[in-house]
Amino acid sequence: MISGKEYVDRVFAKVKATNAHETEFLQAVEEVFDSLIPVFDKYPKYIKENLLERLVEPERIISFRVPWLDDQGDVHVNRGYRVQFSSAIGPYKGGLRFHPSVNQSIVKFLGFEQIFKNSLTGQPIGGGKGGSDFDPKGKSDMEIMRFTQSFMTELQKYIGPDLDVPAGDIGVGAREIGYLFGQYKRLNGYQNGVLTGKGLSFGGSLTRKEATGYGVVYFAQHMLASKGQDFKGKKAIVSGSGNVAIYATEKLQQLGARVIAVSDSSGYVYDEKGIDLDSLKQIKEVNRGRIKSYIDQHPHAVFTAAGSGSIWSLKADLAFPCATQNELNAKDAQLLIDNGILAVVEGANMPSSLKAIALFQEAGVLFGPAKAANAGGVAVSALEMAQNSSRIAWTFEEVDAKLFDIMRDIYDNVTHAADDFKFSGNLVAGANIAGFLKVAEAMSAQGLV
Repeated sequence: MISGKEYVDRVFAKVKATNAHETEFLQAVEEVFDSLIPVFDKYPKYIKENLLERLVEPERIISFRVPWLDDQGDVHVNRGYRVQFSSAIGPYKGGLRFHPSVNQSIVKFLGFEQIFKNSLTGQPIGGGKGGSDFDPKGKSDMEIMRFTQSFMTELQKYIGPDLDVPAGDIGVGAREIGYLFGQYKRLNGYQNGVLTGKGLSFGGSLTRKEATGYGVVYFAQHMLASKGQDFKGKKAIVSGSGNVAIYATEKLQQLGARVIAVSDSSGYVYDEKGIDLDSLKQIKEVNRGRIKSYIDQHPHAVFTAAGSGSIWSLKADLAFPCATQNELNAKDAQLLIDNGILAVVEGANMPSSLKAIALFQEAGVLFGPAKAANAGGVAVSALEMAQNSSRIAWTFEEVDAKLFDIMRDIYDNVTHAADDFKFSGNLVAGANIAGFLKVAEAMSAQGLV
């Protein structure tokens, strides 16, 4: 029998050869594979079953065209995707992303990450992801509605409450979920478990909007507690200004930290007094505006346009990359390290490059990987599914308490897995191993399918 390293190297070589152009997907795979070498040494039956090669190949990839009319009556065509990656432990579960950067590599990397993230939640949900290269920015509500209806007309053939349950992601918020659900209902009848992140009036869950941001902070809370520290008096940088960033900021402030900067694709705002949360919510959730307008209400704050400086150059104790993949590179990581950063906790999916992660680990910076730290969103999505199935609704406090417990359990399981496989303190390896083991056991038990 070959060694774990020989097996992992062989499978990764094949993955690179067959997916050479999918850089994001290969990055996600590489980050996981090295962690799993001792797992295959301990469980050689997984090598015999070629479990890794089976896991890294999606069960199904669906690609389709999405034609739609703009307000001027012109016809546009976008491409839609759904990657149903793994159903080993439950129905496919993962968000939909509407952004011009979306392609097959992006949705595959997101779907692959989702397998491990969903496993870590302890909930019976498999991994999937989807989206479109449609850009919702600057579109009217009617254009958004026409696009989402066209998108769902095709997607609805492949999803269902016990088959595949999408949610939101970048570019897909409450408005888009509402339109998507309406079209699904029109075609299939009312099945409120088919999407999560729904409005409260039609099967949504309290705390779902806040869940990813809150969960990231709860995970960070356990990381800091392991070193005898907490948030009080600490400065934090939070990149992004969507749901994750807004509610990470809210929870950080509640726990005593001062968030000094947030961003969007146009640049970042620095407010030494601390970001005004009400202003941030008004700009982003109500006005759907750009972060630059923050300085109109707070003239003491400073706006730096994209390309003119990095949010990661600011001196702070804590960094929460909550915007998008690969937003934090090796140069950014070195800036944070030089400025004495204590902890980096990922709120977005794969926001740090592999070189950045390596630098953080070499410097002894506490590092919380996305597949563990930002699992709160999908965890509460699973709680929404449970409420839909049982026709009940929990209070905000009940869901928040369940979320806190889930994030605590994720941290504990990740830490123990790292210790068990001689990666003590390495939460990246711990998350990969803990997420993998549950899926691997299920795949092995279910046979060659």
